[in-house]
Order: sequence, then structure tokens, then C-alpha cells
Amino acid sequence: MSKKGKSVAFLSLAALLVMLPPGGFSAWTWVEGLRWFYLFLIASLIALVFSPLTSLLAWRIGAVDLPGERKIHTEPVPRVGGLAVYAAFICTVFRNQQFSEEVLGIMLGGSVIFALGFMDDWKQLSAKTRLVWQAAASVIVVLFGLRLSFALQLPFGYWISCVLSVLWLVGITNAFNFMDGIDGLASSMGAVCALLFLGIGWNSSQYPLSFMSAALAGACAGFLRINWRPARAFLGDCGSTFIGFMLGCLALYGSWATNNPVVAFSTPLLVLGIPIFDLIYTTVSRIRNGQVNNIGEWLEYTGKDHFHHRLMKLGLSVGGTVGFITLLNICLGLSAWTMRHTASTLGTWFLMAQSLIIFAIVVALMLLGRERTKERVEGRG
Repeated sequence: MSKKGKSVAFLSLAALLVMLPPGGFSAWTWVEGLRWFYLFLIASLIALVFSPLTSLLAWRIGAVDLPGERKIHTEPVPRVGGLAVYAAFICTVFRNQQFSEEVLGIMLGGSVIFALGFMDDWKQLSAKTRLVWQAAASVIVVLFGLRLSFALQLPFGYWISCVLSVLWLVGITNAFNFMDGIDGLASSMGAVCALLFLGIGWNSSQYPLSFMSAALAGACAGFLRINWRPARAFLGDCGSTFIGFMLGCLALYGSWATNNPVVAFSTPLLVLGIPIFDLIYTTVSRIRNGQVNNIGEWLEYTGKDHFHHRLMKLGLSVGGTVGFITLLNICLGLSAWTMRHTASTLGTWFLMAQSLIIFAIVVALMLLGRERTKERVEGRG
């Protein structure tokens, strides 16, 4: 650990010791309506303290990501940094001392996802094993009362809701894992998406949702210090899948609209729109090109055909790519936020159209990135 890293960890630990005890700053944030800020700050500081320790652990147990043809980094990098994010989130939620049945389910399911990811980073699990345990973690959350509500009105609505909820959680978990391809991207998107859920939740008086979102956003933000390019540690599967799973749970936990099913359905889809779109686009592309033929190959395949890779092929730097995708994420999230306060149906559809235009721009950029790749390959030939 560098001298600067030790100083940051020490100062973060000192600040934690001051702010963690009941009373004082903690009580003041309750009185002033700033509890979300307190939890964000606590999670950030815990992540700052744990981040360097995860790197030491990774080197000791051999959980290191080696350079390769399909990877961007050129030197070995520790890859269990997600331990810092997990520890920061769990400790912060425990500090908040608000445990509903849904919150307990989220923590238990998230712990299963983290443990699964950690073992995969360490021992390289099979795709089938990962998928089974991801589904099991999702079932735990559903059994604790978190599920899609719109399907409950259908025939056999309860069972349809349960199945769709499990598919949603498994899908978002892997979508976020696929986005963890360049330094700082998954951490930045995790922080932004969680902050958007925090803002929407706080604005609609959904305080438990806001507190959980603040803890996740702070954990991601704190880890960014050593995850920004050049990354000194990667999230690893234990981090990227945990963040994706938590965001999927927050989407189920929130009540996004009471009298408008379009808004209720669209809000979490827009907030998580970038990873969802990337998952769908790359999956369809890989199937069409014959690169994947089953779910196992889909989970195992690693390529440079994701949105962030294609932006870099257009000439953007790693930092520029992360910044561009983050801004797109914010635009979609603000559309979702605004949609909740739009009284007219016409206004809602205009915002939906705006979001579709953003996705059309994304498609155009991905296609352009693919053409640039073809031109380079043909030029070498």
C-alpha cells in the first residue's frame, strides 16, 4: 500500500470513529432530514478503509486478473475489490438499524451473490454453477416479499410475478457484470443509478428505499478512488454482480407510481437503461454472429463488443467513455424522475420518445464502432 493510500485509509478510519457513535453528527442528520447524506458518507468512508485491504487479500490468495487478448489492462490487477463495496453496504445498513422483511431479504440474497462472485474470482466457477446460485439468491429475495407488482393482476399473477422477478434479478445482475469492462465504469454507474433511486425515493417519501440507495451509492463512490484509471483494483465478479443485484432489488423495492402503470414500469427501466440495452444488444449480436449458442457460452463469453468498447474504438479515452456513459445514464434517470411529476399522458409519452431517441443514438454509435473495427481489420489484411 502506498504512503498516500495509508494516509487516506487512516483519515477515513478516524472520521468513521467520530461519526459512527449514536448522538452527535448522527443525531443531527436525523433532525435535519439528512440521514441519506450520513449513510452515503459512512459507506464511502468504509469503502475507502477497506479498498486497500482487498488488494492485499487478492495478492495473497491469487485472485488477480491477468492481461489477455480480450482485456484492456496490460498488467496484473487484484480483482476482489467488490469486498470493499459489500462490506461498506452491509455495515452501513446495519448502522442504520432499520430491518424490514424486505431489507433482510435483500441483505441475505446480496450476501449469497457476493459469496458466489468471490468464489468465482478466486476459483473460477462454471457458468451453470453461477446461474443456479444467482437464481437461488433471487428466489430468497422474492420469498422475503420483493416482487414485480404489475403482474399480480393477471391470472396466476402471484406465480407469474415470482418468475418474472427472478428473471429480472438474474438479468440485471449479469447486465451489470457485463458492463464492468473498463476502469471505473461499473462503480460510476452503480453510484449514479443508486443516487437516482435515492433522489426519486426521497422525493416520494420512500425513506427506507432512499437509505438503502444511499448506502450503495456511497459504497460505489468510495471504491472509485482505487478503481479509476489506472485501476489499482477491480471490482471483480463479487463486486459487479453484487452492485447489479442490489440495483435490481432496489428497482423491486420502490413504488414508482400509484396510478400510472406506464410510469411505474418505465422508471426503473430508464434508470437501468444502459446496462439493459447493452445486454440485449450484445446478446442478439453474438447469437446472430454465431459467437454464443447457449446460456453457458453467453455467461462465459468475454469480448470487446460492448457499448464502452465501441465508444473507445471511436477514439474516446477510458475516462471519456466512462464520462459519456455516465452522462447518458443521468439523462435517462432524469427523464424517469421527471416522468413521475408529469400530470398529462402526452407529457409522459414525450419523455418516453426522448428516451427512445437517446437509445437510437446509442445504437448508431455502436454500429459506427463496429464499422470502425471492420475497417481496421481490413486495413491490417
